Amino acid sequence: MIDRYCYPEMRELWELESKYRHWLEVELAVCDAQAQLGLIPGDAAKTIRQKASFTVARIAEIEKETDHDLISFIKACTEHMGEEQRFFHLGMTSYDIEDTALGLQLMKACNIILQDIDDLTAALAERALEHKHTVMIGRTHGIHAEPVTFGLKLAVWISEMQRNTERLQRAKESVASGKVSGAVGTYANIDPRIEALVCDRLGLRASKASTQILQRDRHAEYLAALAIIAASLEKFAMEIRNLQRTDILEVEEPFRKGQRGSSAMPHKRNPVTCERICGQARVVRANALIGLENVALWHERDITNSSAERVALPDSSSLVDYMLRRFTGVMKELNVYPDRMLENLNRTHGVIYSQQVLLALIDKGWTREDAYKLVQEKAMQAWSERRSFRALLESEPRVTEALTGEDLDGCFDPSYHIRHVDHVFRRVGIG
Repeated sequence: MIDRYCYPEMRELWELESKYRHWLEVELAVCDAQAQLGLIPGDAAKTIRQKASFTVARIAEIEKETDHDLISFIKACTEHMGEEQRFFHLGMTSYDIEDTALGLQLMKACNIILQDIDDLTAALAERALEHKHTVMIGRTHGIHAEPVTFGLKLAVWISEMQRNTERLQRAKESVASGKVSGAVGTYANIDPRIEALVCDRLGLRASKASTQILQRDRHAEYLAALAIIAASLEKFAMEIRNLQRTDILEVEEPFRKGQRGSSAMPHKRNPVTCERICGQARVVRANALIGLENVALWHERDITNSSAERVALPDSSSLVDYMLRRFTGVMKELNVYPDRMLENLNRTHGVIYSQQVLLALIDKGWTREDAYKLVQEKAMQAWSERRSFRALLESEPRVTEALTGEDLDGCFDPSYHIRHVDHVFRRVGIG
């Protein structure tokens, strides 16, 4: 992952030294558990904890010869340990350590991202309340439909992020797992009680059954959850991009002093952060496919998964962390233009109230077919001739015989469309 798209906490979690630290944490937990059960001397476990150490450089040096990262790690940790080294990694296979340590890393990654989601949700809630009654045109198929509010649009996003929280929490429960079951998952050379003690000590769930590895459906679920979060962010960012288009310009992502939008055109204020988020969502989605393809492995294990997930898991975790934080910044400082929203609302000469006129005529006894035909005819005339839809209706005797001026006032009142906004806000939980 390019450092430019990593924040420090997530970057440090996936650095090589951090991986080895997590490996050592698992190795030491196994030694402690074996000592607790009387399977190795207690003094040996204490000595191992005191003397086990490594440097990334030393592991790399050993790996030039062994071409095996876990063996190189063990040699580096034990080369100054003395005779107690025979109890280090006793009865285990590489992925007893690597997968359990990966469970720790993924649990921590989930915690970082869950906090990011909380931060974004809070920012969305603040802006939603600010613009709870800021009327704007709702669009379907890119075409003006009926009035909504900008706050209601954000309430929809908040509800979606709440679901993303639930998804990631479920994925966290799945990936925060460990296994210490030996070469093919039979516990042939390791007491099953060790696994339970180690996982409990580390705050992980012990897998009910495993092979040489934890099954990769867990990691596929995690990558899929991240892909859905990224898809949500892409949807939100794309909406900002569309609303920022010059001919709409109802919102605009922040543009700081000194920032430049184009090397050629000094006037440009491009939605670059939102565009970047949309592009990065593609990477996270692609990595979800890697997770799915890693589920099917030969027999008790092959290594087609490991090389791919060593890229996909850190990259997706880092990218989603980055995307969430950047979009939170966009929302906190988003420029919102209510006057422009109102101007756009009125651009179509009132035809956006056609449904209310239709329903009012039906309420007066018209058939739906007759009402629809007349209202559509007048709406199309208003649009093509750029004339007031209401004025055209008022010039039609059949309409004025059925509807009073007060009736038409009600039809053309945007507050009618947003009268249930408070209800939606309460259900979403933002007041």
